[in-house]
Amino acid sequence: MRDGIARGELPAKRLLDASSGNTAIAYAMLGAAAGIGVTVCVPANASAERKALLEMYGAEVVFTDALDGSDGAIRAARRLAAEHPDAFWYADQYNHPANARAHSLTTAGEIWRQTGGRITHLVAGLGTTGTLMGTGRRLRELNPAIELVAVQPDGPFHGLEGLKHLATAIVPGIYDPALADRTEFVATEEAEETVRRLAKRAGLFVGWSTGAAVAAAHRVLSSASSVPPSDMVVVVIAPDSGVRYLSEYHRLGGAAL
Repeated sequence: MRDGIARGELPAKRLLDASSGNTAIAYAMLGAAAGIGVTVCVPANASAERKALLEMYGAEVVFTDALDGSDGAIRAARRLAAEHPDAFWYADQYNHPANARAHSLTTAGEIWRQTGGRITHLVAGLGTTGTLMGTGRRLRELNPAIELVAVQPDGPFHGLEGLKHLATAIVPGIYDPALADRTEFVATEEAEETVRRLAKRAGLFVGWSTGAAVAAAHRVLSSASSVPPSDMVVVVIAPDSGVRYLSEYHRLGGAAL
């Protein structure tokens, strides 16, 4: 959004982008505060909570076929941008370098400070891929020995909102496949079980993508590593709260959660 303002595109035009839901909400909130119109393309299976928040902030929402996932939302945003160039400024979070740069400037430093520079592993899901790309590159500058672990769904048909199975999806332009040391593929069921355990045992109610990342982190902790177990400091990026999924709680066992 800052880039659009700096370029003089906003607020004269509407901000346009595709999102699985979280970034769309951020756009809507910031747009309302800054007096910038926001149009977001979102898969129709976004949770009721996400839809309600977008409506509350006054965003224009274009719902796309749920079966097409985030790729369908991306295609819809591209069409709108091409058809109405004078009406929209297309933020394009999947390809805009500001995505990764923001994490390099903020997330990486926060992690480094909070761990006292002791971090040995970073685990993050791949959606736009900006989190791992930006944070990982900066942490590597601070300590080249830090291991970067990417997390993806284990197949093209999955329930991990926000994450991409890159082999069968539109690959973000900001993604560098050579950056991560390893990729962990996590099944939706494993992620949901992890969400359930975190809620019951740790009092942390997180989203599905975080469940997948934590499941991957458990694998990292139990696998062979050049770092002694007593020295491992594994940081997991948790980008979403489970509160935005409460309407879908039956997927986690309903009242038994």
